[in-house]
Amino acid sequence: MTTQELKSFAAPENGRLTPDMIQSFASDGVIVLQDFVSVEACQRLREQALSLVAAFDANSVRSIFSAMEQTQLGDSYFEESGDKIRFFFEQDAFDEAGELRQPKEDSLNKMGHAMHDLDPVFDTFSRTPQLAAIVDSLGYEDPVILQSMYIFKPPRIGGEVYCHQDSTFLYTEPESCVGFWFALEDATIENGCMHFIPGGHQGPLKRIQYRGSDGNMKFKTLDDTPWPEKSTVPAEVKAGSVVIFNGRAPHLSGANLSNKSRHAYTLHVIEKNSHYPAENWLQRSADLPLRGFE
Repeated sequence: MTTQELKSFAAPENGRLTPDMIQSFASDGVIVLQDFVSVEACQRLREQALSLVAAFDANSVRSIFSAMEQTQLGDSYFEESGDKIRFFFEQDAFDEAGELRQPKEDSLNKMGHAMHDLDPVFDTFSRTPQLAAIVDSLGYEDPVILQSMYIFKPPRIGGEVYCHQDSTFLYTEPESCVGFWFALEDATIENGCMHFIPGGHQGPLKRIQYRGSDGNMKFKTLDDTPWPEKSTVPAEVKAGSVVIFNGRAPHLSGANLSNKSRHAYTLHVIEKNSHYPAENWLQRSADLPLRGFE
Protein backbone atom coordinates (compact mmCIF):
# COMPACT_ATOMS: atom_id res chain seq x y z
CA MET A 1 0.00 0.00 0.00
CA THR A 2 1.70 3.19 -1.17
CA THR A 3 -0.81 5.87 -0.22
CA GLN A 4 -0.88 7.43 3.23
CA GLU A 5 -4.55 6.65 3.82
CA LEU A 6 -6.37 3.53 4.85
CA LYS A 7 -8.76 2.05 2.32
CA SER A 8 -12.06 3.82 2.92
CA PHE A 9 -15.47 3.04 1.50
CA ALA A 10 -19.00 4.40 1.72
CA ALA A 11 -20.92 2.12 4.06
CA PRO A 12 -23.10 -0.36 2.16
CA GLU A 13 -26.76 0.22 2.91
CA ASN A 14 -27.44 -3.37 3.95
CA GLY A 15 -24.08 -3.80 5.65
CA ARG A 16 -22.86 -6.59 3.40
CA LEU A 17 -19.30 -6.01 2.26
CA THR A 18 -18.62 -5.88 -1.46
CA PRO A 19 -15.90 -8.03 -3.08
CA ASP A 20 -13.61 -4.96 -3.22
CA MET A 21 -14.09 -4.35 0.50
CA ILE A 22 -13.42 -8.00 1.34
CA GLN A 23 -10.30 -7.99 -0.84
CA SER A 24 -8.99 -4.81 0.82
CA PHE A 25 -9.66 -6.27 4.26
CA ALA A 26 -7.85 -9.46 3.30
CA SER A 27 -4.79 -7.61 1.98
CA ASP A 28 -4.53 -4.75 4.50
CA GLY A 29 -6.19 -6.25 7.58
CA VAL A 30 -8.16 -3.03 8.09
CA ILE A 31 -10.78 -0.99 6.23
CA VAL A 32 -12.90 2.06 7.01
CA LEU A 33 -16.63 2.33 6.30
CA GLN A 34 -17.76 5.95 6.25
CA ASP A 35 -21.14 7.00 7.69
CA PHE A 36 -21.88 3.52 8.99
CA VAL A 37 -23.91 4.89 11.89
CA SER A 38 -25.76 8.18 12.10
CA VAL A 39 -24.52 11.17 14.04
CA GLU A 40 -27.70 10.85 16.09
CA ALA A 41 -26.86 7.24 17.04
CA CYS A 42 -23.37 8.35 18.04
CA GLN A 43 -24.83 11.10 20.19
CA ARG A 44 -27.26 8.68 21.91
CA LEU A 45 -24.41 6.35 22.82
CA ARG A 46 -22.27 9.23 24.10
CA GLU A 47 -25.16 10.49 26.23
CA GLN A 48 -25.73 7.02 27.68
CA ALA A 49 -22.04 6.61 28.42
CA LEU A 50 -21.98 9.94 30.24
CA SER A 51 -25.11 8.93 32.16
CA LEU A 52 -23.35 5.77 33.35
CA VAL A 53 -20.29 7.83 34.27
CA ALA A 54 -22.44 10.27 36.24
CA ALA A 55 -23.81 7.39 38.31
CA PHE A 56 -20.32 6.01 38.97
CA ASP A 57 -18.81 6.96 42.33
CA ALA A 58 -15.25 8.00 41.50
CA ASN A 59 -14.28 7.60 45.16
CA SER A 60 -15.44 3.99 45.36
CA VAL A 61 -12.63 2.63 43.19
CA ARG A 62 -9.65 4.18 41.46
CA SER A 63 -8.54 1.60 38.95
CA ILE A 64 -6.08 2.99 36.41
CA PHE A 65 -5.63 1.62 32.90
CA SER A 66 -2.38 2.39 31.13
CA ALA A 67 -1.41 0.50 28.00
CA MET A 68 2.15 1.80 28.30
CA GLU A 69 2.69 0.95 31.97
CA GLN A 70 0.35 -2.07 32.18
CA THR A 71 -0.98 -0.77 35.51
CA GLN A 72 -4.07 -3.00 35.19
CA LEU A 73 -2.09 -6.22 35.58
CA GLY A 74 -2.85 -7.68 38.98
CA ASP A 75 -5.87 -5.41 39.39
CA SER A 76 -8.82 -7.71 40.19
CA TYR A 77 -11.30 -4.90 39.47
CA PHE A 78 -10.03 -4.94 35.88
CA GLU A 79 -9.41 -8.66 35.53
CA GLU A 80 -12.95 -9.53 36.66
CA SER A 81 -14.71 -7.03 34.37
CA GLY A 82 -15.49 -9.39 31.49
CA ASP A 83 -19.15 -9.66 32.47
CA LYS A 84 -19.56 -6.26 34.12
CA ILE A 85 -19.57 -2.51 33.46
CA ARG A 86 -16.55 -0.97 35.12
CA PHE A 87 -14.62 2.29 34.86
CA PHE A 88 -10.88 2.83 34.45
CA PHE A 89 -9.04 6.11 34.92
CA GLU A 90 -6.21 7.59 32.91
CA GLN A 91 -2.79 7.33 34.50
CA ASP A 92 -2.53 11.14 34.80
CA ALA A 93 -6.09 11.63 36.07
CA PHE A 94 -5.09 12.37 39.69
CA ASP A 95 -2.89 15.08 41.13
CA GLU A 96 -0.36 14.70 43.94
CA ALA A 97 -3.14 15.06 46.52
CA GLY A 98 -5.17 12.27 44.94
CA GLU A 99 -7.78 14.61 43.48
CA LEU A 100 -9.00 14.53 39.88
CA ARG A 101 -7.29 17.10 37.69
CA GLN A 102 -10.32 17.33 35.38
CA PRO A 103 -14.05 16.52 35.59
CA LYS A 104 -14.82 12.83 36.06
CA GLU A 105 -15.95 12.34 32.45
CA ASP A 106 -12.65 13.86 31.25
CA SER A 107 -10.54 11.66 33.52
CA LEU A 108 -11.49 8.17 32.37
CA ASN A 109 -9.51 6.00 29.99
CA LYS A 110 -12.30 3.57 29.26
CA MET A 111 -15.41 1.73 30.38
CA GLY A 112 -15.75 -2.04 29.86
CA HIS A 113 -16.34 -4.78 29.11
CA ALA A 114 -19.96 -5.97 28.84
CA MET A 115 -22.07 -2.89 28.10
CA HIS A 116 -23.39 -4.60 24.98
CA ASP A 117 -25.08 -7.25 27.14
CA LEU A 118 -25.93 -5.26 30.28
CA ASP A 119 -27.13 -1.87 29.02
CA PRO A 120 -30.12 -1.58 26.63
CA VAL A 121 -28.79 1.46 24.75
CA PHE A 122 -25.43 -0.19 24.14
CA ASP A 123 -27.20 -3.44 23.22
CA THR A 124 -29.25 -1.67 20.56
CA PHE A 125 -26.18 0.05 19.11
CA SER A 126 -24.17 -3.19 19.10
CA ARG A 127 -26.71 -5.47 17.47
CA THR A 128 -27.98 -4.24 14.13
CA PRO A 129 -28.76 -6.09 10.90
CA GLN A 130 -26.04 -4.09 9.15
CA LEU A 131 -23.35 -5.12 11.61
CA ALA A 132 -24.53 -8.73 11.51
CA ALA A 133 -24.31 -8.59 7.70
CA ILE A 134 -20.68 -7.41 7.85
CA VAL A 135 -19.73 -10.27 10.14
CA ASP A 136 -21.55 -12.75 7.93
CA SER A 137 -19.82 -11.44 4.81
CA LEU A 138 -16.47 -11.96 6.56
CA GLY A 139 -17.30 -15.67 6.71
CA TYR A 140 -18.23 -16.14 10.37
CA GLU A 141 -20.48 -19.13 10.97
CA ASP A 142 -21.54 -18.55 14.58
CA PRO A 143 -20.22 -15.15 15.70
CA VAL A 144 -20.50 -13.88 19.27
CA ILE A 145 -19.65 -10.50 20.73
CA LEU A 146 -16.87 -11.11 23.23
CA GLN A 147 -16.40 -7.66 24.72
CA SER A 148 -17.21 -3.97 24.40
CA MET A 149 -15.15 -0.96 25.36
CA TYR A 150 -16.07 2.71 25.50
CA ILE A 151 -12.86 4.67 24.95
CA PHE A 152 -12.89 8.26 26.25
CA LYS A 153 -9.41 9.43 25.12
CA PRO A 154 -9.98 12.59 27.18
CA PRO A 155 -8.49 15.98 26.35
CA ARG A 156 -4.96 16.77 27.59
CA ILE A 157 -4.40 13.44 29.40
CA GLY A 158 -5.60 10.77 26.95
CA GLY A 159 -2.89 8.14 27.12
CA GLU A 160 -0.70 6.75 24.36
CA VAL A 161 -1.26 3.11 23.32
CA TYR A 162 1.72 1.07 22.16
CA CYS A 163 1.71 -1.01 18.98
CA HIS A 164 -0.11 -4.28 19.61
CA GLN A 165 -2.42 -6.93 18.18
CA ASP A 166 -5.79 -7.54 19.78
CA SER A 167 -5.48 -11.30 19.34
CA THR A 168 -2.73 -11.10 21.97
CA PHE A 169 -5.44 -10.44 24.55
CA LEU A 170 -8.45 -12.13 22.92
CA TYR A 171 -6.85 -15.32 21.70
CA THR A 172 -8.78 -18.16 20.11
CA GLU A 173 -7.69 -21.38 18.39
CA PRO A 174 -7.86 -20.90 15.48
CA GLU A 175 -7.58 -17.12 15.71
CA SER A 176 -10.92 -15.47 15.00
CA CYS A 177 -10.89 -12.04 16.68
CA VAL A 178 -12.11 -9.08 14.62
CA GLY A 179 -12.52 -5.54 15.93
CA PHE A 180 -15.13 -2.90 15.14
CA TRP A 181 -14.06 0.58 16.22
CA PHE A 182 -16.84 3.18 15.97
CA ALA A 183 -15.82 6.83 15.92
CA LEU A 184 -18.35 8.68 18.07
CA GLU A 185 -16.43 11.92 17.55
CA ASP A 186 -14.05 12.96 14.79
CA ALA A 187 -10.71 11.19 15.26
CA THR A 188 -7.64 13.14 14.17
CA ILE A 189 -3.90 12.95 14.64
CA GLU A 190 -4.21 15.85 17.07
CA ASN A 191 -6.62 14.07 19.42
CA GLY A 192 -4.92 10.69 19.26
CA CYS A 193 -6.47 8.72 16.39
CA MET A 194 -5.47 5.12 15.80
CA HIS A 195 -2.64 4.18 13.44
CA PHE A 196 -2.35 0.86 11.60
CA ILE A 197 0.35 -1.01 9.71
CA PRO A 198 -1.51 -2.11 6.55
CA GLY A 199 -0.70 -5.72 5.74
CA GLY A 200 0.89 -6.26 9.14
CA HIS A 201 -1.72 -8.87 10.00
CA GLN A 202 -0.05 -11.20 7.51
CA GLY A 203 2.92 -11.47 9.87
CA PRO A 204 2.99 -13.59 13.01
CA LEU A 205 1.12 -13.09 16.24
CA LYS A 206 3.86 -11.67 18.45
CA ARG A 207 2.58 -12.25 21.98
CA ILE A 208 -0.14 -14.01 23.94
CA GLN A 209 -1.38 -12.79 27.30
CA TYR A 210 -2.49 -15.54 29.63
CA ARG A 211 -3.38 -16.23 33.22
CA GLY A 212 -0.66 -18.31 34.85
CA SER A 213 -1.21 -21.17 37.26
CA ASP A 214 -0.53 -18.72 40.10
CA GLY A 215 -3.44 -16.57 38.90
CA ASN A 216 -1.20 -13.73 37.69
CA MET A 217 -1.40 -12.33 34.17
CA LYS A 218 1.69 -12.99 32.04
CA PHE A 219 2.88 -12.58 28.46
CA LYS A 220 4.39 -15.26 26.25
CA THR A 221 6.55 -13.92 23.43
CA LEU A 222 6.10 -15.75 20.12
CA ASP A 223 8.07 -13.39 17.88
CA ASP A 224 10.32 -10.55 19.02
CA THR A 225 10.84 -8.88 15.64
CA PRO A 226 10.34 -5.10 16.02
CA TRP A 227 7.26 -3.52 14.49
CA PRO A 228 7.93 -1.46 11.33
CA GLU A 229 6.31 1.55 12.99
CA LYS A 230 7.52 3.87 10.22
CA SER A 231 4.91 2.12 8.07
CA THR A 232 1.99 3.17 10.24
CA VAL A 233 -0.93 4.99 8.62
CA PRO A 234 -3.28 7.22 10.65
CA ALA A 235 -6.95 6.32 10.82
CA GLU A 236 -8.34 9.85 10.71
CA VAL A 237 -12.10 9.35 10.45
CA LYS A 238 -15.30 11.30 10.91
CA ALA A 239 -17.89 10.54 13.58
CA GLY A 240 -20.15 7.73 12.39
CA SER A 241 -17.37 5.81 10.64
CA VAL A 242 -16.41 2.29 11.65
CA VAL A 243 -12.89 0.88 11.39
CA ILE A 244 -12.91 -2.89 10.91
CA PHE A 245 -9.66 -4.68 11.68
CA ASN A 246 -8.26 -8.17 11.89
CA GLY A 247 -7.24 -9.38 15.35
CA ARG A 248 -3.63 -9.64 14.12
CA ALA A 249 -3.62 -6.13 12.64
CA PRO A 250 -0.90 -4.12 14.45
CA HIS A 251 -2.13 -0.76 15.64
CA LEU A 252 -1.37 2.01 18.10
CA SER A 253 -2.57 5.49 19.04
CA GLY A 254 -0.88 8.64 20.16
CA ALA A 255 -1.57 10.63 23.29
CA ASN A 256 -4.36 13.19 23.20
CA LEU A 257 -2.76 16.47 24.19
CA SER A 258 -5.45 18.54 22.45
CA ASN A 259 -8.47 20.21 24.03
CA LYS A 260 -10.89 17.84 22.26
CA SER A 261 -11.94 14.39 23.40
CA ARG A 262 -11.94 11.40 21.05
CA HIS A 263 -14.81 9.19 22.17
CA ALA A 264 -15.02 5.80 20.46
CA TYR A 265 -16.77 2.48 20.99
CA THR A 266 -15.17 -0.88 20.24
CA LEU A 267 -16.66 -4.33 19.83
CA HIS A 268 -14.68 -7.53 19.46
CA VAL A 269 -16.26 -10.52 17.77
CA ILE A 270 -15.01 -14.10 17.78
CA GLU A 271 -16.18 -17.38 16.25
CA LYS A 272 -18.12 -19.31 18.88
CA ASN A 273 -16.95 -22.58 17.39
CA SER A 274 -13.30 -21.70 18.03
CA HIS A 275 -11.55 -22.72 21.25
CA TYR A 276 -11.43 -19.93 23.83
CA PRO A 277 -8.72 -20.83 26.37
CA ALA A 278 -9.53 -20.69 30.07
CA GLU A 279 -6.20 -18.88 30.49
CA ASN A 280 -7.44 -15.81 28.59
CA TRP A 281 -7.75 -12.76 30.84
CA LEU A 282 -11.35 -12.00 29.88
CA GLN A 283 -13.73 -14.56 31.34
CA ARG A 284 -17.45 -14.61 32.05
CA SER A 285 -19.69 -16.32 34.53
CA ALA A 286 -22.18 -18.88 33.26
CA ASP A 287 -24.93 -16.42 34.19
CA LEU A 288 -24.01 -14.18 31.24
CA PRO A 289 -23.20 -16.38 28.24
CA LEU A 290 -21.80 -14.89 25.05
CA ARG A 291 -24.40 -13.83 22.48
CA GLY A 292 -24.33 -13.05 18.80
CA PHE A 293 -26.37 -10.46 16.94
CA GLU A 294 -29.83 -11.82 17.64
